[in-house]
Amino acid sequence: MSAVRRICPLPDTARELSCVAKMVSVRSGRILQGRALTETAVKREPLDRYRIIHFATHGLLADELRGVDEPALVLTPPDIPSSDDDGLLTASEIAQLNLNADWVVLSACNTAGAERVGAEALSGLARAFFYAGARALLVSHWKVWSSAAVLLTTRAFAEMAADSRVGRAEALRRSMVTMMDDPSSPAFAHPQYWAPFTLIGEGGAVER
Repeated sequence: MSAVRRICPLPDTARELSCVAKMVSVRSGRILQGRALTETAVKREPLDRYRIIHFATHGLLADELRGVDEPALVLTPPDIPSSDDDGLLTASEIAQLNLNADWVVLSACNTAGAERVGAEALSGLARAFFYAGARALLVSHWKVWSSAAVLLTTRAFAEMAADSRVGRAEALRRSMVTMMDDPSSPAFAHPQYWAPFTLIGEGGAVER
């Protein structure tokens, strides 16, 4: 799909994923990025083995791209697109994944958005991930700044890495407070940078 290829890349996402991976002791080989981050690669992964799944990319609302009538995450399109791999992981495709994740992080724009215009919030990507087996989500209510998303997510994971008693909600709250009070980055104190994100569910592990 040519429209997907025209979407601007997000250089900050590599740093975000690398930092989070170190904090949760994940091998670099478990990070899919750049040309490796395709629909085919995601669908082939044994996703039910992962307790944390982290997407750092573009999030699209329904009809944001012509011909795409449902919310989607932007991945890397193949050289020859097909109906199974066109560079967009749509809500309906996400709902068919087999997850067993305590936390799915959607570091992207509008991931808490509705399935379509006029529908209730969280009925799009968020609901699809819950259907697929996620027990908690980090999602956004509007467009996000890439550099701010990096700070917010990495600081939240840093809080949990520093103290295992800190839960996801508290880690996110502390990260937001740090962004508001950090004198080295005063611009990020404005709510437009940290307020889009919200945690849905606290999500502990369950036996299957």
